[in-house]
Amino acid sequence: MTEPHGRVDRTTTGAGPAPIVIQGGMGVAVSSWPLARAVATTGQLGVVSGTALDVVVAHRLQDGDPGGHVRRALAHFPVPRMVEPVLARYYRADGRAGAPYAPVPKPSVRPSPRAVELAVVAAFAEVWLAKEGHDGVVGINLLEKIQMATPPVLYGAMLAGVDYVLMGAGIPSEIPALLDRLARHEPGRLTLAVDGATSDYAVGIDPEAVTGGGLPGLRRPRFLAVVSADVLAARLARDEVTRPDGFVVEGPSAGGHNAPPRARGALTEDGQSLFGPRDVADLERVARVGLPFWLAGGRGTPEAVAAAREAGAAGVQVGTLFALSAESGLDGALRRAALDRLAEGRLEVRTDPLASPTGFPFKVATLPGTLSDPALLAERIRLCDGGYLRTPVEQGPGRLGYRCPAEPVDVYVRKGGRAEDTVGRVCLCNALMSAVGLGQDRPTGYHEPPLVTLGTDLDGPARLLRSHPEGWNAAQAVSFLLGAPALA
Repeated sequence: MTEPHGRVDRTTTGAGPAPIVIQGGMGVAVSSWPLARAVATTGQLGVVSGTALDVVVAHRLQDGDPGGHVRRALAHFPVPRMVEPVLARYYRADGRAGAPYAPVPKPSVRPSPRAVELAVVAAFAEVWLAKEGHDGVVGINLLEKIQMATPPVLYGAMLAGVDYVLMGAGIPSEIPALLDRLARHEPGRLTLAVDGATSDYAVGIDPEAVTGGGLPGLRRPRFLAVVSADVLAARLARDEVTRPDGFVVEGPSAGGHNAPPRARGALTEDGQSLFGPRDVADLERVARVGLPFWLAGGRGTPEAVAAAREAGAAGVQVGTLFALSAESGLDGALRRAALDRLAEGRLEVRTDPLASPTGFPFKVATLPGTLSDPALLAERIRLCDGGYLRTPVEQGPGRLGYRCPAEPVDVYVRKGGRAEDTVGRVCLCNALMSAVGLGQDRPTGYHEPPLVTLGTDLDGPARLLRSHPEGWNAAQAVSFLLGAPALA
């Protein structure tokens, strides 16, 4: 439904009552469609990660598309001519036989039509599979920092009927208006943050130019902004143009990227980012904003669910409990290693201030054979062939280049970066892809090592592991969270 002044009527968006549990959208592909689907079938909100979905789907196709899931989803894509070149380029019926994966175009301010089509159909496939065969609700999580990939991923997810969009790692003030426009297949754009910009830059998508037009209007998903501060929640809600449909209020114990501490540069004695009372949102002020909100970070127990609801929250967002569940996209050997260490009381998760090229603190689980090992990280030859965390840099009027502090140091410096900004950086694009079994094999025989991210509060997973020593599934995780204490 469209209001007289042309905006989408948001009272008709989304589907059903608000969930109590939101399964965290952990990238890359840890929150893949099997996990999101399993959570959605319990009546809670299952979420797929929207990060690097074009690479994820291209790699699955090159591995032979086990189970035929990607091809089954793409058979339902409403514009078949967009699917054909994707299958022709990437599908290998017999897999790769150890060969490197074929490259996927890097995100850029002016992507090729082929790159846009791949991003759209990949997002469609992931959401379609998560929604297949049930009436539950499914969301997609994106990072505001990865602006160049956002418009086509959102559009592809909406073509598949995604119910919720969640976004953090920045200030997603332009997403509500973008969703309004995409629901009508109208051109949409986002302002692009460019280092050294002397003019304005934007990225966007023209849905009718991509699909050829003629498609029926789409249902606009609900939008939840992931924030860490009550001030930001109030700021976003103040204006109808920027107002989300709700918030996920995330604390510093959450996995993945965290908002930088208010005390910039503050570190613990062992070199971790140091958070204090100012880094915790005032929930009374969040509640006064008047929009539904969920609490995230250290909320993985039934008692935490109950406390969140008593504080006025609609519920909680939980990641680690689901990252370690059977349907998680995390590589099986890594998941088992994490569970074994958890059972022994030896699983450590550090808040690394340097690992992420974004400059945001990043949670790193210390597991053997991963880039949490400084020696293994030092051995890795730096390169950047994913490009999702590259920063656009103005090289001249209207001319952009890209740089990433995890790329080769001399290359980064040649592009105007500072050598000191490269220290300790991890190529998250390659490392997180390896953590879900889709890592690149180099022509030299070198296989990209993984990195695993989890939250620092492990009480819930430890308790669930005592009840399920061999591990648990997503439905058991939901049942644990919604136990009697949580519903009292």
